Amino acid sequence: MSGIVCAVRGGAASKPTIRRAIQLAQESGLPIHFLYVVNLDFLSHTSSSRVHTIEEEMREMGEFILLTAQEQAASAGVEACGVVRDGSVGDQIIALCREKEAQYVVLGRPRHSARPNVFDEARLQGFIERITSRTGAQVVLVGEDEP
Repeated sequence: MSGIVCAVRGGAASKPTIRRAIQLAQESGLPIHFLYVVNLDFLSHTSSSRVHTIEEEMREMGEFILLTAQEQAASAGVEACGVVRDGSVGDQIIALCREKEAQYVVLGRPRHSARPNVFDEARLQGFIERITSRTGAQVVLVGEDEP
């Protein structure tokens, strides 16, 4: 099976990414696999009971975000499912692409701001090359300011 992998973080910044994935699915006839990754590596120095609670809450939030994206896709006549995973965002995107034999990966392009992003432009380009070389999928970048 092939399809479109669309990684979402939630919030307003994900809306253009979700819209572009739906548009691409309408154009291609491919299903969308929305992906939300819970990565709590930044909490490695916190007590384990708190990390477990936070992980459960993040997973529930991810499931809600994905349900919303799936509803948008369904109302546009597009087949979609949601997947919540734990671990490294990059590794999980690549793993899902390989499992689903994705033709496309839709990613939000981080905007340039004073606050640091997970990816600066050089790291983003390196990540795109990594996705392409490991999966063969075409990466579609969507800016936060796109309609």
